[in-house]
Amino acid sequence: MADGIRFEKVSVAYGGNTVLDSLDLTVESGEVMALLGPSGSGKTTALRAVAGFVRPASGRVLIGDRDVTDLPPHRRGIGMVVQQYALFPHLRVEDNVAFGLKAQKVAKNEIPGRVTEALEMTGMASYAKRYPRELSGGQQQRVAIARALAIRPGVLLLDEPLSALDAQLRSGMLAELARLHRELPDVSILYVTHDQVEALTLADRIAVMDKARLQDVGTPQELYRRPRTEFTASFVGNANLLPVQVGSGSVSFAGAELKVPTGDVSSGVSATLCVRPHLVGLGDGPNALTGSVAEVQWRGSTHRLYVDVDGHRLKADLRELRTPPALGDEVTVHFAPEDAVLLSAGVSADG
Repeated sequence: MADGIRFEKVSVAYGGNTVLDSLDLTVESGEVMALLGPSGSGKTTALRAVAGFVRPASGRVLIGDRDVTDLPPHRRGIGMVVQQYALFPHLRVEDNVAFGLKAQKVAKNEIPGRVTEALEMTGMASYAKRYPRELSGGQQQRVAIARALAIRPGVLLLDEPLSALDAQLRSGMLAELARLHRELPDVSILYVTHDQVEALTLADRIAVMDKARLQDVGTPQELYRRPRTEFTASFVGNANLLPVQVGSGSVSFAGAELKVPTGDVSSGVSATLCVRPHLVGLGDGPNALTGSVAEVQWRGSTHRLYVDVDGHRLKADLRELRTPPALGDEVTVHFAPEDAVLLSAGVSADG
C-alpha cells in the first residue's frame, strides 16, 4: 500500500508574512493530486513542507501514518523533481541516478540494477554513459525523474517539472508522466503547477490554491463542470462569469430572463453565472442573448468570438465557422440551461 500525504492545519510564515494558511488536505494512497494556482498562491510552499525544506509555523504533515513534520528530508522516503532538473553536470547519467541510492546507503551490488530499472522506466537506458550537457531539456528531465524513482519512493513530489520545456516537449512529457503513473499505481504524487492543462491531464484530483489558502478541491471533471467559486471557474479552464440577479425560478441578466438551475442560491440575491465558452452557440436557442461582435480570433479548429452584451463581454468558442461575423455585427448567442452553473457570492472551499 502506498503512503498518502496529509496536511493538518499547516501554516508557513516568513518574517510575519503568511505564505500558507491553515492547509487541510489529504492526498490518498496512489493518487495524483495537483496543486494548481498562480505564483504566490502557496502551492510550492505546501510541497516544500512535505519535502522537509520548510518548517511549518503550525500544524502537522503526515506521510502514511508517520508524522514527518520534524524529520529531515533524507528520512522522509520521498522522491522529488524540480523544474530546473538539478542534475550534477560532472556526473554521467547513471551516476546522477545512483546518487540518491548511495545517499541512502543501498547495498553496492544492488545499485546498478536499480539504476537500470529507473532508466528503462523513463526511456533513458541508452543514455546511461552520457553527461547532462549532452542531453536535451526533455531528456534531462527524464533523468531527474529516473533519479527520483530509483529510490522507490512511496511519495513523489513534482515541482513545476515541465515549465522549462517548450510546448512540444511538454506535451510529450505529459504523456510519459501519465504512463509512469499507470506503471506505478502505488506511488502517491503531489504535482505543483500553474498550468491548467497539466493539472487536468494528469491529476486524479486538483487542489486550487490562491492567496496562501485552499480555494477548492475535486476531480478535474467536477472543478471544470461544476466549480464552486469564481476563482476556480476562471482558473480551471476558461469561463464566462456574468453578474446576475436571482429571482423565483429564474435568473436575470442584461434585461433578459434566463432559465438555469438555481441550486441552493436564494431568491433575491446577486450571484455569478458561469458558462464555458465552448458551450455557447451562435444563433437562436435557449437563453438567447443579443450583442455586438467586439473581436474575432481564429484559433485553428475554432473561432473565439467576443460579444458585447449590455457592457459585458461574453466569449464563444465556435467550430468550423466558414464565414465568421465581422466586427460590429449584431449577433445572438445562446447556451443550454444545464450548461450553466450559478455561483453564490463569497463561497470558499470551506463552504
